[in-house]
Amino acid sequence: MSVLPDPGASRAVLVGTSRYQYLEQLPAVSNNLKTLTDLLCGPLSLQLPPQHASVIENAEAASAVMDAVRQAAHDATDTLIVYFAGHGLVDGQDELGLALPHTQAGRIETVLPYDWLRRLLLEESRAERHVVILDCCYSGRALGRMNAAPGLADQAAVEGSFLLAAAAETRTALAPVGDTHTAFTGALLDTLRLGIPGGPALLDLGAVYRHLRRTLEARGHPVPQARDRNSGAQVALGRNRAELPASPVTAIADVPAPSRPWPDPRSIRTVTGYFTSLAAVREVSGLTQQTVVQRSEGRISSAGAVGRLVNASALPSTFATTSAYLSACGLTDEEVLLWQDVWQRLRSEQAAPAERQDSAARSNTTSESGKEKRRRPFSVFRRGGTH
Repeated sequence: MSVLPDPGASRAVLVGTSRYQYLEQLPAVSNNLKTLTDLLCGPLSLQLPPQHASVIENAEAASAVMDAVRQAAHDATDTLIVYFAGHGLVDGQDELGLALPHTQAGRIETVLPYDWLRRLLLEESRAERHVVILDCCYSGRALGRMNAAPGLADQAAVEGSFLLAAAAETRTALAPVGDTHTAFTGALLDTLRLGIPGGPALLDLGAVYRHLRRTLEARGHPVPQARDRNSGAQVALGRNRAELPASPVTAIADVPAPSRPWPDPRSIRTVTGYFTSLAAVREVSGLTQQTVVQRSEGRISSAGAVGRLVNASALPSTFATTSAYLSACGLTDEEVLLWQDVWQRLRSEQAAPAERQDSAARSNTTSESGKEKRRRPFSVFRRGGTH
């Protein structure tokens, strides 16, 4: 089943080289980075918190890229996305290298070997799912390295991995002169912004790849390649905008609730993910805030209360308003109970650190009190000795 990553537990690192000292300039790469970052952090895609998306443009050294990916690999527990746009080169061992500003053809020490990134993700990452997107020449060569040994991804405790390459291993990628974006990334951006007519409710990577392949092949552009491990193809990059109800509408309220692709609360891991998914419930329902209030039968006071509920940063102390909101949007009682379970779990997780701090504070107080008690006889003894 397709799943949207929890934005609070996911990270993205976007790397690109637009300026080169020895190779052809790629100004569109700079636009790629900005637009894709905005999308991943915006309502049309994953809604990542801005601090969860790192952009590395025109890195002076490979270590700058590796440091950023290593940090993200440590921080992400749900999904880690790594994107690269720029020139791709092939060395004497037929290995893919990602070109940096000072890369020179034939000088292997001036490139970032893709294999370094692959090994870091498989050996050091805490994320359950990895998505690697390569928009560079010969990027298809990376596909052969994703399964370098049977079961390698499984051995590294990776639930799902997906690698999407802009071109086959012997083909160059395309950056049309004068275009705002490169051909591959431009098509990817359009897919996330506009959706796939007749496609699934969630734009999982399997559906995105098939759509990109059809689209780019029809344009006569290089055909993208992909490879996935386990459930990698089921990772979604956003909701299918082409299949969401036109908003605002009210007629959809009569559609049976089970037919709607509600956010799955079981995939929520963080408070950020909780509120992102909670807001998405109304988006999927197609209802206005005022209609939600009307359907709540007096349990929600105003449209402003709906806005405050879904845009909060801290979990509410009770579940009553959330329950009314979910029911008004069309969820069944059983589905509302799943949300309540998540709310209770997140509150418990938040309470645990506070309880540990209180316990530590009490322990310190007791310890200090004990020290004071031990000091008193010693102090009296000294006073007695000097009398």
